[in-house]
Amino acid sequence: MKRWGYLLLLWGQAALAACPPLLNYKVPGLMGGEINLCQYAEQPVLVVNTASHCGFTPQFTQLESLYKQYGPRGLVVIGFPSNDFFQELDQPSEIGAFCQANYGVTFPMAGKGHVRGGDAQPFFKALIAATDDAPVWNFHKYLILPGASKVVSISTRTKPDAPEVVDAFLPYLKPPAAPAQP
Repeated sequence: MKRWGYLLLLWGQAALAACPPLLNYKVPGLMGGEINLCQYAEQPVLVVNTASHCGFTPQFTQLESLYKQYGPRGLVVIGFPSNDFFQELDQPSEIGAFCQANYGVTFPMAGKGHVRGGDAQPFFKALIAATDDAPVWNFHKYLILPGASKVVSISTRTKPDAPEVVDAFLPYLKPPAAPAQP
């Protein structure tokens, strides 16, 4: 019995070691719980700092569309609400209700926090260090390729479904499911 315990301990340590440092974070979820970023280590992850009352807020539509279209093949989209630019609602329940009612958001949303400066969440500090590019406005995007092998910083003005964004993650997705046979 001790052998099984030892093997499970070793397996658990190996699993933790497999998590790239860039994704070795657990962040609070917008509506409770937490998001363990390690679970996405082998998938492309599109991270976006969001705000409910920004001129770029309609990008939620494209983000949700990408998530629905490519999520089954492995793309993960995660929103990180922030009031760093003074355009986010106060309460998590308000943010969640706004995103759902106006844009039908179903992709994971982290709890509201800072995305730049000394108060930035540790995960965003790591993204900034990896790209040498901090968000200068809402809807700045970071595309993390599988294994955190590369991080691409994407400006606010670039739409999430722009060809350069889609072309960057497409090679890392699972092949499309075969159509059902009649």
